[in-house]
Amino acid sequence: MPSVPPMWLMRQAGRYLPEYRALRAEKGGFLALATDPEAATEITLQPIRRFGFDGAILFSDILMVPWALGQDLWFEAGEGPRLAPKLTTHAAIEALGEPDTAKLQPIYDTCARVSAALPPEVTFLGFAGSPWTVATYMIAGQGSKDQAEARTLAYVDRGAMSALVDRIVDLTVDYLAQQIANGVEAVQLFDSWAGSLSPTQYEDWVIAPNARIVERLHERCPGTPVIGFPKGSGAKLVDYVAGVKPDAVGLDETVDPTWANAVLPTGLPVQGNLDPIALFAGGVALDSGIDRILDAFADRPHIFNLGHGIGQFTPIEHVQRLIDRVRGRA
Repeated sequence: MPSVPPMWLMRQAGRYLPEYRALRAEKGGFLALATDPEAATEITLQPIRRFGFDGAILFSDILMVPWALGQDLWFEAGEGPRLAPKLTTHAAIEALGEPDTAKLQPIYDTCARVSAALPPEVTFLGFAGSPWTVATYMIAGQGSKDQAEARTLAYVDRGAMSALVDRIVDLTVDYLAQQIANGVEAVQLFDSWAGSLSPTQYEDWVIAPNARIVERLHERCPGTPVIGFPKGSGAKLVDYVAGVKPDAVGLDETVDPTWANAVLPTGLPVQGNLDPIALFAGGVALDSGIDRILDAFADRPHIFNLGHGIGQFTPIEHVQRLIDRVRGRA
C-alpha cells in the first residue's frame, strides 16, 4: 500500500482555474467545450500541468447520455443544465428514439487525445452518471432540491421508471465501454442524488441498476476498475457495496471516515472524502480535515479526493496546500 495515497479531485478541470475561464471565454459555452475534442482535451490536461495530480478526469458532463437519447440539452448561465422535453409520462419515455451515438463521438475523440497526451504515470478516468441521477434530470428537465417529480413517477408508474432506467443502463454501458476503448483506464459512476431515496427505492433505482452496469462493464472490459459514488447514501453505503460490487467506493463529505473504515469490507479501496467547503476555507479546517481522513484510511487502499466537486471560487493556493500536506506526510 503506498505511503502517499494517489490523488485527484472531482471537478478538478473547471471554473476555479483561470486557464479554464480564459478558454471558455474564447470558445463559448459548456456544451461547445465538451463536444470540441481539442478544447476538452486541453481542459482535462490543465490541472495535471498545474498540480501534477495522479489522476486526470475526462472533461464532460453526466447529461451527455440523455442528449444522445434524444432530449435537447442546453446550459442556462448561472442556473445549470436544462433538458427538453420533460419525460413525465410513460408515453414520453416510450417516444425516445434509438440513441444518436454520433453525438458521443467527440467524447471518444477527446478520450483518445487525452490518453495520447497524458504522462504514463497519470491514470485517466472516465465517467457517467448513474441511472437514477440521470433519470431525475430527464424527468424534471433540470436539477431539483428533492427530486420529487422522479420519485413520484417511480411510485405511481414503476413501469415508466423501469423503461427509462433500462434505456439509461444500456447506453451507459456502451458509453463507458467506448471511453475505455479509447484510452480511459478507470471509470466512475456518479449518483449525485442517491441520498434522496427511501430504502426500497434505493434498492430499486440505485443498487440494482448500478449493479447491472458494473457486471456488464466487467464482462466487456475486464480489468478496468469501476468506482461507485452514491452521494448521500450514509449507512446504506454498506448495502451499496454489497449489491453493486464496485471496485472502489467514493465517499461524500458527510461520511465519517473512521466509521466507513470500520464497516466497509477489508481491502476495499475507498475514495474521498474531504469537504469541498473545508478546501475553500483553508487554514486549520483544511489541515485537520486532511489529517483525519489520512489517519482513518492509513491501513486501507485509499484515493484522496473531495466528498464532491471542487467549488468555483476555491483559491488556487488552497488546492496547492492540500497537495503539499497529503504528499508531505509520507
